[in-house]
Amino acid sequence: MLRKFVLFMLVLLPATAAAQLPDFTELVEKQGPTVVNISTTQTVRNPLGLPQIPQLQEDDPFYEFFRRFIPNPGPREFHSNSLGSGFIISGDGYILTNAHVVAAADEITVKLTDKREFKARVIGSDRRTDVALIKIDGSALPTVRFGDPNRLKVGEWVIAIGSPFGFENSVTAGIVSAKGRSLPQENFVPFIQTDVAVNPGNSGGPLFNLKGEVVGINSQIYSRTGGFMGLSFAIPIDVANDIATQLKTTGKVTRGRIGVVIQPVTKELAESFGLPKPSGALVSTVEKDSPADKAGIEAGDVILKFDGKIVNSSEDLPRLVGATRPGSKATVQLMRDKAAREVTIVIGAMKDEERTAQRQQRRGPGGKPPSDTVSRFGMTLSEPTAEQRNQLKIAGGVLVGDAQGGAARAGIRRGDIILAVNNQDVKSLEQFEQLMGQFDKGRIVALLVRRGPNALYIPFRIE
Repeated sequence: MLRKFVLFMLVLLPATAAAQLPDFTELVEKQGPTVVNISTTQTVRNPLGLPQIPQLQEDDPFYEFFRRFIPNPGPREFHSNSLGSGFIISGDGYILTNAHVVAAADEITVKLTDKREFKARVIGSDRRTDVALIKIDGSALPTVRFGDPNRLKVGEWVIAIGSPFGFENSVTAGIVSAKGRSLPQENFVPFIQTDVAVNPGNSGGPLFNLKGEVVGINSQIYSRTGGFMGLSFAIPIDVANDIATQLKTTGKVTRGRIGVVIQPVTKELAESFGLPKPSGALVSTVEKDSPADKAGIEAGDVILKFDGKIVNSSEDLPRLVGATRPGSKATVQLMRDKAAREVTIVIGAMKDEERTAQRQQRRGPGGKPPSDTVSRFGMTLSEPTAEQRNQLKIAGGVLVGDAQGGAARAGIRRGDIILAVNNQDVKSLEQFEQLMGQFDKGRIVALLVRRGPNALYIPFRIE
């Protein structure tokens, strides 16, 4: 009798286990066509990061000038190709993907599961959240359905569809490992952590729940080898959708700021501040004349709630503030001298966006550049901020805000930093104009330009 029972259990157990596993086939059949393969091409100049000779004919009088200064130039340029994924969010061709998938791309090709290919253009991208919105010219395209990532539960089944290593429409499955993860240098995204297999090429692809709803965008992995190690992270779709809406309507993303430097509340700090547990964000510095300063927030305050939302840890505050529209009011609940207080704060705009907004306002209807910006030689120029100089490790230079006419034809781009004119260092706007003023109209000068991590010489004819 015992032997028969054991045999019965051996037969029953596999069937029971199989019955509990989800069946993804219907989901994949319906949602697979909404996922696209994205391939990009980028022309990379001077990959070694050294100044290089521009493409000039040997009989060009300026060729000898460059040859003397750079006797052993490396390769001038090559084409870099990369792969990623995305998903269609509207029938007329709007697609969500990662910003790093389409960053600096000269050409973007989108391939559907029915083998149709389209050229895409970037509507906008946001490097802080790694979200990009691109557009293809199509109609009646299959689209995804959005889910609510806030209703996701740890342990819930999810699947990813994408193009790992170029293998199009590959499906991988796993569970939600954690929610609200904060990653280094990623202050504005409460990542969804999963153990779904994600590899290079999956970036920008959708993360689905079992209802077939998109709950996230697969963005990055944690790995010591470069390959999947069981830790993948997705951007919650509500965060991505908010970014996409701003990019579609205004072409940029606006974030709030209050002007404080914060740090985590440790167990010891919580005890000293009279907190029942280590939670909230401890204000270590308040920027002078910032929204926080005007609201009366002081160094040593512990922010416990922002606009009615609990600040569990210091990582929560930047996300909550960043998601608040500049100009709006918010109530901040804080602890000071072991007593609870409430203040009302008017949200400011994050520094880089704020600087842009101020310059646009100061231009006025006539479009006149502000005093700290000049338009010369077909370029809109300004001096890099101290933060930019420190980050790029440069002592001077002038920043190109826009390039048109002869400057654009010469190859100068927005974001370039002009470091030298004919090997004479540029330290300020005034000095740049003095250096350029030494040359007659029609003269070609060599501009040493910093572009990303690289530097290159660009021959520029003064007009």
